[in-house]
Amino acid sequence: MSLNHSPETHSKLIARIPQVTGRDIPEWFTAIENGPSFTRCEERSHWLADEHNLSHGYAAALVREHERTRRARHY
Repeated sequence: MSLNHSPETHSKLIARIPQVTGRDIPEWFTAIENGPSFTRCEERSHWLADEHNLSHGYAAALVREHERTRRARHY
């Protein structure tokens, strides 16, 4: 099951992550980059949620933001 949030909901989730988790977004990006190599974003978000005890909503938002940021670096 894929979680696709509206752009507004996504922005709100990303803004709350440091407060809710105690870790900044760059720290989460490092965790994603150092984690297992999955082909699909859904697999990464499930791993992130399970490994770091996050809700699947926050995990999906982090993976989506990581992908968006990673793609922007390549252009």
